[in-house]
Amino acid sequence: MFKPIDLLHVLIFCTLAALCLCALNDPYKELGVSHTASQQEIRRAYKQLAKEWHPDKSSHPEAERKFVQIKKAYELLSDGDRRRIYDRHGITSEDSHYLKQKHDYSGYNRFGFDPVEEFFGKQFGFDQDISLYHKLSVTSNYFEHTIIPNSKNKLHIIMFYNDWCFGCIRIVGAFKKLIDTFEPLGVHFATINAAHEPTILRKTGADDIPRMVLVLAGHSYVYRENIYTQQKLAEFIRKKMPFKIGQRVNDDNLDEFLNGWTDNRVRALVLEPRSVTRLRYLISAFGFHDRVAFGFVDLTSKGTKLIADRFKVNPKLDTLFLFNEDSLRAVASISMADIPTQTLDNIISTNQFLSLPRLSSQDVLEGVCPAEWNRPRKRLCVVLITENSPEYDIARGALRHIALESGYSMERVRFAYMYKEKQAEFLNAISKGSFEDNLLRLVVIWRRDSTQIKYEWVDGAKLDIKTTDFLNNSAINTTKHEINLTIQRLLKTSEALTYEAFVQNLLDEHAQGILSKWITRLLYLVDYLSDNIEDEHLFAALSLLGTIAFMFGIGYVMMYFVRAEEESLKAQGQLNEGQCNKPSKPVPELKLYELRAEKYNGLVRLLKPGCRTILLITDMQSRTKLIPPYHRAVWPYRRTKTLLFGHMLIEKGLSWYSELLRLSLCTNQSLKINPRNCVGTVIALNGHRKYFCVYHAKHPECARGTKRMIKMTKQLLDRNDDPEIGNFLGVNYSEESDVESNVLFEDNLLDGLSNWLDRLFEGTTHRYYINYWPDFPTK
Repeated sequence: MFKPIDLLHVLIFCTLAALCLCALNDPYKELGVSHTASQQEIRRAYKQLAKEWHPDKSSHPEAERKFVQIKKAYELLSDGDRRRIYDRHGITSEDSHYLKQKHDYSGYNRFGFDPVEEFFGKQFGFDQDISLYHKLSVTSNYFEHTIIPNSKNKLHIIMFYNDWCFGCIRIVGAFKKLIDTFEPLGVHFATINAAHEPTILRKTGADDIPRMVLVLAGHSYVYRENIYTQQKLAEFIRKKMPFKIGQRVNDDNLDEFLNGWTDNRVRALVLEPRSVTRLRYLISAFGFHDRVAFGFVDLTSKGTKLIADRFKVNPKLDTLFLFNEDSLRAVASISMADIPTQTLDNIISTNQFLSLPRLSSQDVLEGVCPAEWNRPRKRLCVVLITENSPEYDIARGALRHIALESGYSMERVRFAYMYKEKQAEFLNAISKGSFEDNLLRLVVIWRRDSTQIKYEWVDGAKLDIKTTDFLNNSAINTTKHEINLTIQRLLKTSEALTYEAFVQNLLDEHAQGILSKWITRLLYLVDYLSDNIEDEHLFAALSLLGTIAFMFGIGYVMMYFVRAEEESLKAQGQLNEGQCNKPSKPVPELKLYELRAEKYNGLVRLLKPGCRTILLITDMQSRTKLIPPYHRAVWPYRRTKTLLFGHMLIEKGLSWYSELLRLSLCTNQSLKINPRNCVGTVIALNGHRKYFCVYHAKHPECARGTKRMIKMTKQLLDRNDDPEIGNFLGVNYSEESDVESNVLFEDNLLDGLSNWLDRLFEGTTHRYYINYWPDFPTK
């Protein structure tokens, strides 16, 4: 008995399984038919697949699921309404609201009746039939999944309208004339209701309704003319056509054009008795540009007389020639006063491939070797695997000759070749039964669908790349015989190919590179800006560019006069050449600050941790003599960001200096200091740690600093010697003194400063700590 939790799991599993069974992929791929297949082809494909995948006849584990998918695909494609809805919107559900009887916006023929026409047409007698817009109306889904992909080979004109747009009603007659004129030329027309599809309106760049948009090669171009005439639209389409859609051919470049088939494209030569090519020929050239190269000849030009004589054409008629690898003989031709578009397309589509085309993309593979599920109607493709090298041209020429003399119907057997280095993934998938060391191999392929193929190698083929006379070579005849035997055997309904593989799409060898894509996008951007920029915007942009150019011009003129002035000064000898050519390097500046009341906090009290101020004490008499040697001594430390350098006049800071010494001696008695004894003193102040170090030529720097300072204090209270004797802080000259009596002058007071600075930064100088920093006098 199931537990509740187990029962819940079973229900969830069953629901997911039902959803998987109901999910339907692309019905065309399920049946292996093209999107343009007729009902008879769909029915034939369904019967064949139903026999193969019926659960009673197939032992494959996925047979039941595959059979259900095939049946659902057939039911959808056999129903005209459901197939139409799927083609435009990708909807496979039978319960879709698109299939209900109501006024929706699902595709063409939206309305059973037109309410706008009923109201305006009958009440006010308008001649315009706005229902034309509704009959051609499509949705964003159809625009994204059908119009945009098809625009690489087809031109689409989209009209944006609204149900209550009086401008749309006014131009409906002109729009109908445009449809009647350009639709026979191959231009496809559709309409989009801007009120229901605002995102498409913004995406195409249209800013108002009514507005026509040309969709070409995935890009949208807005028609901004207010006049909807055939001439204006034709000029607009010509302007937006790709630049290299066709080549102008004359007597000089005819042979070069006809022999350019190595790009894997047939050559189409259009000769006209006019200098401007008809629009229908340009549209056809765009539709087949990936398979056919078009050349246009102006028969009225003097440079095309040899072409007219060579092909013996009527100079008053339009003539079309199609050439494959043979540039001397056309495979098809037609000459009429006005070649209809349908006739033109039929002739080109029938001869759009070379005698031996190269499988260079998936589109070429689809055209040369189309998929066919039906075994009795299977299509075979004989492919030569070679390398992109001139030394293999003889082998390709031999197979081309075999293809021309084979006599097989092109509907059943086609010949082609493939570059091994270009399509490596495809060849790896069909590598069974082949020999890797042999590059020249022939394989027969039967494509059952877009991914599944059956193939067999032609074992007796002997194509010698060194053969020069391949028409009489026995190896070529042997190869031809082996190919014929293999094809005749495989065309039989009962005969199956040996190997099977699943392959990916071929690499597109003609795809644009990164540089080409960027150039194409840049050209499209320029075209888009030229169409969308109004006159006032253009004038504003030109004004801005003119202003910038004017500023650069003024700058250039100023630089010219500066150079002229420099040359003049150089000629007069007032300016060295090195000063003009070599810019001087910036030298770090050493600033000496004078200690005053307004700078006291910045230099002492508010110093950041790790920063110190090196201060020189002078008086008015010795200031000019002591500052230069002090500057030279501290110059090497100018780059140190933690040091500040300054000087102080003892006349202004005597009270502060006296209080500083008193605090360091820890005495309550006031000190009477002779200012002259302090001249030449350098103190290093650490504002954050509240200590200082002292330099003087006669200062006794020793470890017994406290006792020494007590003795100095006594001397300061009793003596007042001349400063030139060199006494400092009470140094006596009795017999007890350790310091020898030497006379010092002001010029020598700072001789030992450099050594003291070294000891200071080494941390070997004595530090005098205080409790606080005394105030600096303001007067």
